[in-house]
Amino acid sequence: MGKIEVNKLHTLIGHNDCIYALTEGSDPRFFYTGSGDGMVVEWDLDFPKDGKLIAKLNNSVYALAIDHVRNLLFIGHNFEGIHVIDLNDNVEIWSLKLTDQAIFDIKIIGNEVYVGTGDGVLTIVDIEKRAIRKHIKLSSKSIRVFAVATDKKHLAVGLSDHSIKILDIANDFQPIANLATHTNSVFALSYSPSEDLLISGGRDAQLKFWDSSNYNQIQNIVAHMYAINYISFKEDGRLFVSCSMDKSMKIWDVAEQKLLKVIDKARNAGHGTSINKVVWSTYQGNIISVSDDRSISIWQISDN
Repeated sequence: MGKIEVNKLHTLIGHNDCIYALTEGSDPRFFYTGSGDGMVVEWDLDFPKDGKLIAKLNNSVYALAIDHVRNLLFIGHNFEGIHVIDLNDNVEIWSLKLTDQAIFDIKIIGNEVYVGTGDGVLTIVDIEKRAIRKHIKLSSKSIRVFAVATDKKHLAVGLSDHSIKILDIANDFQPIANLATHTNSVFALSYSPSEDLLISGGRDAQLKFWDSSNYNQIQNIVAHMYAINYISFKEDGRLFVSCSMDKSMKIWDVAEQKLLKVIDKARNAGHGTSINKVVWSTYQGNIISVSDDRSISIWQISDN
């Protein structure tokens, strides 16, 4: 692995509160952010300074997800439910009252939306029928994050009860495994692009590596000073990036499970407060990060 070089390309502003949600569009040239002020904004990586307001909701937005088949944006509206935006016309086409709890994550697989809420309930919504199909109570504590292995048909759920629950999508969400080695809430969870590895992180500041063939833990790293909020793999699966409440991002070698680069305020004019989400873009290979400091940063990463 060559030396990692980092160049900060842009700092984008416009949100009036902490930015909690971030997702790549169906066309990865575009990405979407959601914040504590209820604003959802579309950004164009070719013209990054020109953010476009997509929605303005009453409550905080912690979760966004793209339906790639239908080009829809699903917004988790805290204490309400989901709002669905047709991105072809930038109009809301339907909404569904789901919960009086915070919505921390949303994932879309096929014709179904998975919504994770603050009362530990997994809600499954049928997109075509625009109706709730199923509620699954997983814990008395919050569901914080999902990861999906599409080929395996596995749904990994990270919770504030310190556990990761693996469910079988193909078998009506029957339990496959309960991973309980974190010592605090699980905030970060992602399968590798090959789906042979699951990586988790959380409030205990530890990264854990799991063999997804049997869900045995194969590595544990004390990775940050404070909570790990999110992780995202590079498209080729060789690297991933973690972001933290400690105001830093870190780039890791997947095969060697080794730290390669720290990105922070002192070294790279990075964020000044907690970094809440990070996406390794599939459009130009840049990293996008969002923070409590109300800004978005775009980073050029070279590992030649």
